[in-house]
Amino acid sequence: MAQTVGDFLVARLYSWGVRRMFGYPGDGINGVFGALGRAEDKIEFIQARQEEMAAFMASAHAKFSGELGVCIATSGPGATHLITGLYDARMDHQPVLAIVGQQARAAIGGHYQQEVDLAALFKDVAGEFVHQAAVPAQIRHLIDRAVRIALAKRTVTALILPNDLQELTYEEPGRVHGTVHSGVGYRRPKVVPHQDDLRAAADILNGGERVAMLVGAGALGATDAVIAVSDRLRAGAAKALLGKAVLPDTLPWVTGSIGLLGTEPSWKLMQECDTLLMIGSGFPYAEFLPKEGQARGVQIDIDPAMMSLRYPMDLGLVGDASETLQALLPLLKQKRKRDWRSGIEQNVDQWWKLLGRRAHMKAKPVNPQLVAWELSTRLPDDVILTSDSGSCANWYARDIKIRKGMMGSLSGGLASMGAAVPYAIAAKFAHPDRPVVGLVGDGAMQMNNMAELITVQKYWKSWPDPRFVICVYNNEDLNQVTWEQRVMEGDPKFEASQRLPNVPYHGFAELIGLKGIFVDRPGDLGQAWDDALFSDRPVVLEVKTDPDVPPLPPHFTLRQVKNFATALAKGDPNETKVIGGTVRQVLSSVLPNVGGR
Repeated sequence: MAQTVGDFLVARLYSWGVRRMFGYPGDGINGVFGALGRAEDKIEFIQARQEEMAAFMASAHAKFSGELGVCIATSGPGATHLITGLYDARMDHQPVLAIVGQQARAAIGGHYQQEVDLAALFKDVAGEFVHQAAVPAQIRHLIDRAVRIALAKRTVTALILPNDLQELTYEEPGRVHGTVHSGVGYRRPKVVPHQDDLRAAADILNGGERVAMLVGAGALGATDAVIAVSDRLRAGAAKALLGKAVLPDTLPWVTGSIGLLGTEPSWKLMQECDTLLMIGSGFPYAEFLPKEGQARGVQIDIDPAMMSLRYPMDLGLVGDASETLQALLPLLKQKRKRDWRSGIEQNVDQWWKLLGRRAHMKAKPVNPQLVAWELSTRLPDDVILTSDSGSCANWYARDIKIRKGMMGSLSGGLASMGAAVPYAIAAKFAHPDRPVVGLVGDGAMQMNNMAELITVQKYWKSWPDPRFVICVYNNEDLNQVTWEQRVMEGDPKFEASQRLPNVPYHGFAELIGLKGIFVDRPGDLGQAWDDALFSDRPVVLEVKTDPDVPPLPPHFTLRQVKNFATALAKGDPNETKVIGGTVRQVLSSVLPNVGGR
């Protein structure tokens, strides 16, 4: 039987090291699916419930495996559904290839059914490389370029295949003018700055007396080097949300997350430092960084385009985080004074005690902080954590004490709802012998994540380790936006947009053959987590949480205080509970026994 274009595509992807792809079938891409079936399981196909979820899975696969993520969809609506998940990958600098079908070549331009200008559609999200194939001899170099560019530039690429082309016999490009003869293979280079630049950076860092570090996802492979540099400089270190797993929260000088979801020690670290070392981070909120002119800055990033973008740096070092830090370390002098770091450690110690008090404050029915707090002490050493966007991300960012060896991620740059469950599924396929825990709000569950529990049900028996827990914060509220309306806009909660219907998520899990656990009493949380983490099958742990426990920022501005007061004055439907919850949380900072247990 002659090799079709679809057969060649599958074989070429296999040669590039692709062993798994996520997607959903359709007649526009049938030629490739037929080839996948003929390929004797060389490439595993994971069937999501919807294409957006498949793209999230591809993005997460890249994050948790370090490999190329691949998603596949049919023409028209299948392709359009991919877009949100692909933007997640692009904004978090993940290598992902999208393969999509298209109508037959003779029909293109004829207002045909499901005909969409896919090259134009993908031009932004896959701007580095998006092309539609026209003849069989093109396929070789289109695949090679799509994969190599995605890996080299850590970005999204897209390949569009008309459905009739997929079934044609594959032809190698002829040795004639006007053809391209590409090859397979890419190895990431070792990128290290010039020695003169390293010395200049060391002079800046050696000259500082109060050094602060900010680490992001670009430093995930550099944990030991980051620790060594921090110890040499006696620096404190804050973490951007995507860099949560870079440093263990058990280290006393790690101040935790930064920004709106961040910690008070991170805020103080940035406001009081005289030198800033930023490593692999595109953290966007300048108001949480030092004031311009306050600190001298050194930035390390593999992408030159990110240099001096968030803070006016004195020097930018283009290079791999681990390699650059190892090259920089011998040039750094051991700082002797302990006052700066001792103060940081005191702040961190007091902060963890404060979080403990806040987590155990009374709420109706369950304090959402307690959900993460009770999980934190029970986390298996090799756990992979995912979180959705929304208020659950606050508790993931602040209350989870991550330890060395753990992994964790979420939709960072895009901050999209609906990523937690597909991320968790991709994590489990990338590391089937590791436990996975996902934290998700009821809004995202209703939006699209409940359906992906069916994907879990379909595949979980093939996992050697069945530990897979999705924890749903059920507060019947789009909680993060509700609080943003109050604090940022000065508006009371708008019931029509914010109120969510109550759904028995644990019951749905039981209905499809998973385990469901429901908690509406704080005293039951610990046992519920124990039961979930030692279950013989995937679990949906549903906790009825209080929507009026505020996700307090690490620092209040006068405008935020005024807006909050204005929102209450306008008549918030939850005014009494909101005031009570906010007062208890704020007073806990100074009165240790406020709120009780």
